Formats: sequence, structure tokens, C-alpha cells
Amino acid sequence: MMKRFLIPFALIFIHLLAACSGSGGAEANRAEAAVMPETAGSEMMGDSSGEAMDDASNEGIDDDMMDEMSADMLPAWQTIALTNAVTGESFTLGDFQGKTVFVEPMATWCSNCRAQQGEVRKAKAQLGEDVVFIALSLETNLAPEELAAHAQDNGFDWTYAVMPVDLLSGLADQFGRSITNAPSTPHFIIRPDGTFSELSTGIDPAGTIVTKIQAEQG
Repeated sequence: MMKRFLIPFALIFIHLLAACSGSGGAEANRAEAAVMPETAGSEMMGDSSGEAMDDASNEGIDDDMMDEMSADMLPAWQTIALTNAVTGESFTLGDFQGKTVFVEPMATWCSNCRAQQGEVRKAKAQLGEDVVFIALSLETNLAPEELAAHAQDNGFDWTYAVMPVDLLSGLADQFGRSITNAPSTPHFIIRPDGTFSELSTGIDPAGTIVTKIQAEQG
């Protein structure tokens, strides 16, 4: 309190000395600066540093970081690498965010699966590019070439991949053991935001498949 009270008198005294000595304003300015409150500088620095911190906090997150954050939010089974049996391209079930994905575990020896895939072919013809169809072979030791031949021989022109053991295990943990029973024609839908439907079983006609997919598209 005393320091603040004395500062105005000190400034007046300095200006009087400068006027009497005629030494100019430079010395007065230097003297005035000498008696400025020590907190003034720190307050000014505090304001500028606060603005800098605000600027830093407002910096955007780049697209790569957003992709990593999105991947971290997916269930582990959606991040397991798969290989397209026809093209050899690598993908995961989580790669199709923004699209609806119809996933059908199947087996090449399963007649019910072929019947269901015939209905899928009809449904696919009625839907647009925002729907992805993926058939996953439950035969984890099947050569990709054999799976590709199965798809091509039957005119099934969507993505086929051999399911690795860790994906099969992850799906069984998520949906129950019935997903491993090919003749029950298990299938489910992954929504555009990465969430997914319950498991369905039984051969669905094409119209039912279309209705189910449209319901999950929001």
C-alpha cells in the first residue's frame, strides 16, 4: 500500500527535476521506468502468454489423428487385417466408415450359404455404392485362390476373404457361437458409424435383405 501511495509523488518529482535541469525527456523516461511497478511487466507478459496458450489450444487436429482416434473407438475385430481373395488387397471391416456393410460368414461347401448368397446378389443389384457386401469364409485354412474360384464360379461379384482365427474368435465372443455355424447362414450389418446390428440367421430373401440394410442406414 505504501509503495503504491508513493509512486505518484515520485513521478511528479522526476518531472520537476527534468524541467529544471533541461536535460530532456530521455532521462525522465528512464527514471520513470525505474519506478514503474514490478508487476506491470509481468501482467503484460501474462496477457500475451494467455493469448498464445489460447491459440495453441485452438489448433485443429489433422485428418490422420482423426483417423487414429476413430480406429481406437472400433471393436478389435473390426481392425483385424483381411485379404480380398480375388484382388489380393488388404482391408479391415472398419475401413468402410460412412458406408453400410453387410457381413456374411459362410463356407464353400455349404449349400445354404450358396442359396443365401444368391439372394444377396439380387439385393446388391437394388442398392447403391454406399453398401458394401463382404463374405467371410469360416474355413480358416482355405486357400484364397479356392475362395476366389468359388465366388467367380457362382457369379458372386462382391468381396470375399478367408477369416483368420483371431477374427473368428472375436466374432464368436461378440455374437455367440452360432456365428460359426455356416448352414445357419449367419449375417449382420455394420452401420456407417461403425456400430452394428445383432446377428441374424436363416436364409433371407432379397427383399428382406434390402429392408434390413435400409433400416440400418438411418
